[in-house]
Amino acid sequence: MKFVNRLLELPLSQSFFLFGARNTGKSTLLKHTFGAKRALWIDLLDPDQEDRYAREPASFKQEVMALDETTPYVIIDEIQKLPKLLNIVHQLIESTNKIFIMTGSSARKLRHGGANLLAGRAFMYNLYPFTALELGKSFNLDAALRWGTLPAIIYKMQSEEDKNLFLQAYAQTYLKEEIWLEQFIRKIDPFRKFLEVSAQCNGQILNFSKIARDVGVDDKTIQQYFSILEDTLMGFILEPFHASFRKRLHAKPKFYFFDTGVCRALTRTLSVPLKKSSSEYGHYFEHFIILECIRLASCYYPEFRFSYLKTRDGVEIDLIVERPGQKNLLIEIKSSDHVREDKLSSFMGLAKDIENSEAICLSQESRPKKIGDVMVWPWMEALRKYFIPEGGCYSG
Repeated sequence: MKFVNRLLELPLSQSFFLFGARNTGKSTLLKHTFGAKRALWIDLLDPDQEDRYAREPASFKQEVMALDETTPYVIIDEIQKLPKLLNIVHQLIESTNKIFIMTGSSARKLRHGGANLLAGRAFMYNLYPFTALELGKSFNLDAALRWGTLPAIIYKMQSEEDKNLFLQAYAQTYLKEEIWLEQFIRKIDPFRKFLEVSAQCNGQILNFSKIARDVGVDDKTIQQYFSILEDTLMGFILEPFHASFRKRLHAKPKFYFFDTGVCRALTRTLSVPLKKSSSEYGHYFEHFIILECIRLASCYYPEFRFSYLKTRDGVEIDLIVERPGQKNLLIEIKSSDHVREDKLSSFMGLAKDIENSEAICLSQESRPKKIGDVMVWPWMEALRKYFIPEGGCYSG
């Protein structure tokens, strides 16, 4: 599979965790960055290796102590499989000059199981599916909305049938390996139904009671299920804007899956093409743009905070980006290639009531234009302007 330069820059002389959902390219990135020959590589997805280190964790320390200067790195893939190894890693960071790199597709066991997260001795990074800027000329918007941007979708799966089967299998693998085998839940059937319902609610304000009725469990269980999705890196909660604001009403969050293709697989709509003028197309374009903003900020502006705002009469700001030391960025997302003033009037009126803010619209326009106080941008140009720092690198 072709290697694509990622925007995430990993440190060469500091231990770190690299989290990301399955198949986002963590192992590929590490092999390219650190070289397989310069690292002791421990793959805990290999049942034999997991069993050996589970039975004899001391052997891990012995192997590290035996490394010479030509092997400066120790990489532990899927560390959540054996969190107790982190106690040994902690000791070895203090007593050796080795750099330890731990990957994981789930943070749940680490966060909820009292695992040793090394008390600041290891940085934390997140790796996501490809961004449009990483793919450059290989990027196709319509394909990204329909199939997502997981590396295997971009470079391995050639036909629509292959992509469909891969994403369906991805959802089933998640259920089996990340949820059931790790014993995060007692009953798999309600969670399976929840996955489909939660995907249908993607990008909407969450009504836990309604979802609970649809799934057949209580509200508390639904909130636990969403927590599992977050902890296993399948998506993220987008909270309502928390600044003091007289028109703010909704205090419930939204939830977005980490990839448009995986979301469509869970809704069982992969075989249905997305028509550009349809509401579904607009929905997934908004989903995609929000994912791009969050992925880029993770690389360059991790202190940015994201939220949304919706008033009692239904006027909404799709995304609010709180930027320390800068104005809040108010983002309206339109899939149209010709944004009219009447389509922005409500957004403009609401934006005027939010102090210290800059209002923009990300669209499929070919050139920037200004409507009232709102700058309307071609979406790719806006991502470069607002989420890539001066001197930052990207493909394309």
